[in-house]
Amino acid sequence: MSWQTLIDVPSLMAEMARQASSDTPLVLVDCRFDLSDPAAGERAYLAGHLPGARYAHLDRHLSDLSREGRGRHPLPEAQAFCVELASWGITPAHQVVAYDAHGGVFAARLWWMLRLLGHRDVAVLDGGLPAWVAQGGELERSIPRPRPGHYKARFDIREIVTTAVVAARIASGGGMLLDARAPERFRGEVEPLDARAGHVPGAVNHCFKDNLAADGSFLPAPELAENFHTLLGAVPAGEVVHMCGSGVTACHNLLAMEHAGLRGSRVYAGSWSEWVSEPSRPVALGA
Repeated sequence: MSWQTLIDVPSLMAEMARQASSDTPLVLVDCRFDLSDPAAGERAYLAGHLPGARYAHLDRHLSDLSREGRGRHPLPEAQAFCVELASWGITPAHQVVAYDAHGGVFAARLWWMLRLLGHRDVAVLDGGLPAWVAQGGELERSIPRPRPGHYKARFDIREIVTTAVVAARIASGGGMLLDARAPERFRGEVEPLDARAGHVPGAVNHCFKDNLAADGSFLPAPELAENFHTLLGAVPAGEVVHMCGSGVTACHNLLAMEHAGLRGSRVYAGSWSEWVSEPSRPVALGA
């Protein structure tokens, strides 16, 4: 079997048990992170993680902070990302499972980046580490030393939306720009991270937290589908562009839509932080 959106804890436990007695290619990646304390996720990983899990740091491994003008979490070059994957022992043949402790918001970034390379067998652990522990899953502190793999691929640039594309959509009024930030940030009432408050004119707010149940797991696929159909109306899924503050939580909405069977939406990689890096770009306030 392969998993391409979400995997639940019992399924992961069963797959890990099979791997113990076979050559099943499975790699777990811990993506825990805290925007207010960038070292917190790695500290938590060292204190205890799923057996055999590698650690992916949002700033160091899933972004290239040296790329100025591309937002707070610019995508790294594909070649650099492939080097990281290979160092974790990941090849295109592996089933990858990403997890975090925040409802999948950081794990979804790794999921999206692997999909940009054409890697389909990648999933996010539904409910993350809290669900694993709640269902009796063990944690370990030992750091894996995987045999380096080989990974060579390119990002599918057709799946990465640029600022120019967003600006053209504003001018034409086509499609839908779906903003995953908290409602108060979208409305411009607060802005704790970026240069200006507000949102891209014409964008619609769908906070990533609305994809989750109270326990941090994703809502059932039919419920997600109903919610997004209500939001999108007549707009086809393929005409949806996701954004957020820096291209991270946007991936959560993309994952939720894909899990709900609504295929083909894309992510504005630089998102709000790139949009407001140029003061002349228009900004809207309110709902």
